[in-house]
Amino acid sequence: MTTRVTLISPALSTALREARFADGPLDAAGLRQAEAARGAFAVVEQRATADRVFASPSVRCRQTAEALGLVAEPLPELRTCAMGRWRGRRLDEVSADEPQSVAAWLTDPTAVPHGGESLKALHIRLGHWLDALGADARPHSARVLAVAEPDVVRALTVHAIGAPPQVFWRIDVQPLTITELSGRNGRWNLRSGRPLGGGSH
Repeated sequence: MTTRVTLISPALSTALREARFADGPLDAAGLRQAEAARGAFAVVEQRATADRVFASPSVRCRQTAEALGLVAEPLPELRTCAMGRWRGRRLDEVSADEPQSVAAWLTDPTAVPHGGESLKALHIRLGHWLDALGADARPHSARVLAVAEPDVVRALTVHAIGAPPQVFWRIDVQPLTITELSGRNGRWNLRSGRPLGGGSH
């Protein structure tokens, strides 16, 4: 059985705009955009056919799901990367204070200068989750829809195409876009970057 996983990135929040290592509610513009996309054919189609609907356990993902009319189960496995003592700070602030630490974090997937979770650990965690879905032949696991943090979408994309973890930084996940993974037995196909409610179906 082919497993299909549709990932929707959250709408904009103040923290995302500021490149801040923090959660937080959608800002006014992000909420309007998510609500405007609610009736999009892509969402209606996926909601109608999904066997399970999940969300990263963050405020912005939960609010995006609600604005899209989705009843999503918060899933700990889809949590964003733990940023340790950098949590709450902006990337430019940390870069100014700890340039060598940030350089190591950006180039070495095993580095944990913030004391949180390494990118390698993030990839392993999400790769296990994705492959477990693909190995599960029960009908309820055939189609999964998830509103997921941008770094979660990046890591799942890297795992799906079998790329090295360093590729993580070369993937740009725009707000309210769809990334689709389909596969079985650990082999995945990728379709990414489709705007919510736009493009071909």
